[in-house]
Parts: sequence; C-alpha cells; structure tokens
Amino acid sequence: MLNTAQTAMEDRPDGPADESNWWRQAAVYQIYPRSFADSNGDGIGDLAGITSRIPYLASLGVDAVWLSPFYPSALADGGYDVDNYRDVDPKLGTLADFDVMIGALHDSGIKLVVDIVPNHSSNQHQWFKEALAAPKGSPERDRYIFRDGIGPDGAQPPSDWESMFGGSAWEPVGDGQFYLHLFAREQPDFNWENQEVRADFLATLRFWSDRGVDGFRVDVAHGLAKDLTADLLPAWATVDSTVMDGSHPFWDRDEVHSIYAEWRKVLNEYDPPRTAVAEAWVEPSRRVRYASQDNLGQAFNFDLLSADFDAGQFRAVITENLALSGESGSSSTWVLSNHDVVRHPTRYGLPPKDAGGTVWPGRAWLLTGGLRPVLKRDLGLRRARAATLLMLALPGSAYLYQGEELGLHEIADIPDEMRQDPTFFRNRNVDVGRDGCRIPLPWSADGPSFGFGRGAAHLPQPAGFARLSVDAQKGDRSSTLWMYKDALRLRSRLRTSETLRWVDSGNSDVLHFLRDGGWESVTNFQDHPIALPDGEILISSSVVTDGKLPANCTAWLLRGEPKTPGEHVREG
Repeated sequence: MLNTAQTAMEDRPDGPADESNWWRQAAVYQIYPRSFADSNGDGIGDLAGITSRIPYLASLGVDAVWLSPFYPSALADGGYDVDNYRDVDPKLGTLADFDVMIGALHDSGIKLVVDIVPNHSSNQHQWFKEALAAPKGSPERDRYIFRDGIGPDGAQPPSDWESMFGGSAWEPVGDGQFYLHLFAREQPDFNWENQEVRADFLATLRFWSDRGVDGFRVDVAHGLAKDLTADLLPAWATVDSTVMDGSHPFWDRDEVHSIYAEWRKVLNEYDPPRTAVAEAWVEPSRRVRYASQDNLGQAFNFDLLSADFDAGQFRAVITENLALSGESGSSSTWVLSNHDVVRHPTRYGLPPKDAGGTVWPGRAWLLTGGLRPVLKRDLGLRRARAATLLMLALPGSAYLYQGEELGLHEIADIPDEMRQDPTFFRNRNVDVGRDGCRIPLPWSADGPSFGFGRGAAHLPQPAGFARLSVDAQKGDRSSTLWMYKDALRLRSRLRTSETLRWVDSGNSDVLHFLRDGGWESVTNFQDHPIALPDGEILISSSVVTDGKLPANCTAWLLRGEPKTPGEHVREG
C-alpha cells in the first residue's frame, strides 16, 4: 500500500508574472515526431498524431514541447537534413496541420519550440541543387563551402578534416571541387559569410514566429563560423581538435556570435520575444556567450547527461552551471536523455565507463547487441527515477525526452537491415547509431505497434513495451509515468527563485539542498538506506518506510506545518 503525503505548500503562481520569462524554469518535452504518434497507419509519426496526444501532454504537466525537425527531408540523418526550412514534410503533414497542432498546444497552455538546423541543409535543398549545376566561383556555390582538390591531379580532398559520422568531411562533385559536410555527405555545410544565407535564415525565423512558434532549439549552434583560410586547410593534422578556446577551425569560433546577435534582434521583434536555446558542445566557460541576453538567450548544458550516477559529479555539475547561469543572466538547463544518446535508465544500469573509454556510457554495450556487460535494468531504472526527481528539483529549465516518463530503456538488438542512423552505416563495428533511443512510443498494450499507429512502426518495438505502455501505467500509481506527473505538478506549484542552498549531510554520497519556500530535495546515491531528515514527504522516487530514504532514491520534503491546504500526491 502506497503512502499519501499532503503537499502542504503555500499557493504560488505556476510561473513568472512576466510572460517573456516563461522559459526560465519551464519543463520542456522533446518530441521526435516520426516516433511519437502515427495518425494514418503508415508507420511514421506525424503532426496529426501529435495533435491527437495533446491531452496526454497536458495531463503530464509540461510547459512546452520541443519539436525535433519536421521539415521535408530524405532522412539521411533523421530529419536533420532539411530540404526546405519553411514547410512540413508531406509524410508528416502540411502547414495547415502544423497550424492546427500549434493552436491546440496553445489552447492547452503549452508553448512550442521548434528545431532549426542552420549549420547545413540537405543535398536535396534547392540551393544545393543550383550549386551543383553552377560553375566554380558562382554565387550559387558561394552559399555553401566548395574548395578545389589538392595534390598533383587535384583529386585529393582540400584537407584531412573528418566528418562527425566518419570518413572525409569533403565530397567530390566531379569538376575538381569538393564541398564540406561536417556530418553526413547528404548534409552540405552552409557558408555563413554569405549574406544571402544570413538573410534567408532571418526570414525563416520570422516565418515560424509569425505562425506562433514560441522559440527555437538551434542545432549545432557552435559550428556555423569557420576559418577557411587557404594556408590552414591542408594543415589539419597539426591542429589539436580538442582545443575549444575559439581557435578551432570550425567549432565555437568567436565570429559565430555576430550571427546570433542578428537573430536576437529578430526574435525581440515579437511580444513576447521568441526564445532560443543553443545546442553548443563547448567548454562550460564559453557556453555563457550563447546564453547571454543579446545572443540566443539560453544554452544546453549536457554535463549531467554525461555524468555517472555519482553524488560528487552531480554536485560539481550543478554548482558550476548555476554559477554560469548567474554569469550569463540566463537560467540553467538540465538534460538526462535526448534523441542523440543512450537513454539514462540504461546508462545507469551499466558500469560507469565503457571499456573502450567512449564518451557516452552504453556505446560499447550497444556494439554487443546489449549482451555485455549485463544490463542491470531494475537498478538502472531506480537510479534514473532518482536522478530525474533530483533534476526536477533544480532551478532552471528541465528538458525531458519522449518516453523517459515511461521508464523506457535503450533498445540494443535492432536488426542491421532495419537501422536508419547514418552513423551505423558509416562506422560499422565502431558505432551502431542512435536508433535505439528513437523507437516509437508504446501507447497501449496491444496492436501491431502498441498504439503508436494502426500498422507496424518504422523501427521495431520490443515485446516488453506492452507493460510499459501509457495505458498500462495509467492505472498504476507506483509507475514511472505517475512519478513524472506528480513531480511536474509539484514542481510547477513549488516554483520559486532560481537559487538553491546546499545542506551538508556529512555523507559525500548524499545530495541535500534547500529551495526557497521551505522545501528541499535529498538524494541517496548509496546502495543502502539512510535516515531521512524530518519533514513531510511531498514525493519520492521509491517508497519510503520507517523514516529511511532507500538506496538510489530521491525525496522532496517540506519542513514545518502547512500554511494552506494542498493536494494529495502519492509517493512513486
């Protein structure tokens, strides 16, 4: 029998009085549209499918949706190869469907943030087709980055730069020139020194803002500015690719901020101003500029996402990033999973670091088909619930990835012939790609795709999805789904200043902090219970008994007597 606890909190507004600051402590739910909900039975999620599930999003309690790319695309990189920045992929719907979706979201009090991909287009973009048809030195080619080959016959790439997806970052076009693609060959990089490119993206920002979009998530925000001086290109082998101080040839160059200063002027034309958050894989000290108010205004920190389930690492990440948010004037961002990484219940159920020393725990595990090392699924989920509850107690924006509220694990055993991620095809036996975190969601316990659509899904779902489906968890108050719903509702009502105060527990494996308003969060990172401080339990990630906080568990507490009546929330 689960205990109930009265929230016992003062009644507070759900957000800041200033509507322009809605994003500062928002809970943002990322939707990967092709894997969220399929309305027409073709196996691919679509905009109408999202619209049909807005009541679910409202009941979950999120403040905003971040929509991954929905633009026309050949899917060379999951939609991040964009054919047309001001349209909807016909497989996902129409602009009219988009308008219906955003209207329904807004009617439910949910904001919409859309992905924008400015570093590169697809090779099917009209501009790139014009570039290939045009001669060397033409205005059409200047929109992208073309260079002559080198070597005695000009057949060698202009430099030894490598694509993030493996292989050369240069692709020949048959006339002695190569184009740059830092990602897949189907994703040619734009030339951001070209004023036509700059003007066209400003037009794109206005196009979607005029349709009511509330903000933008900026893909590869640190990659737009590049140093392409002739004497640098052949000398990449002498450049330390790990240096991130502004001197790297194409990552995090200082010149990129003049681009975003122009964007900010456009975003500020709207009332309230449109928001933007940078996906910028940069040193924490350099993240501040992207998050400043004359720039994009907010930037992802992925430090929790890359940390082990370890109290010391979590505390260091939280302390540093709250200090950085104070420096930038922005709020911090917290992320545990997204469309690019192994889901956090799986990461926390594996040894802290892969044997091969890869950046993301779980990559080596995926190469074995999920066989080695043995995944401790229950431990991973228990830790994931604790980490999520801790994250939701932090000041700043919380970004949630679709399916994490169901406790979904990474899917490792996808047949090779069904994989879609280009990293798999370009890096066989090195990286199996990101398909395992992009499996379509289970909505019901039956049907060919567990309620995702009328037919089979575009990526295979495991049989275990039946017991993890939304319908299966709705009736179980101990489920992960209910923990998220309760935590998000509490988080909204407890929302206060963007500060916290650490409490010294005398145990380095316990994180305890206070938030304004008299509530606090305690996380036990150990494998055995600890005494819980006095106070009323608002919510916990595992059942608390006899005043003991279980192993790998987080609880939120309220000290003192309640000042106003509150709602009842069950412990997860």
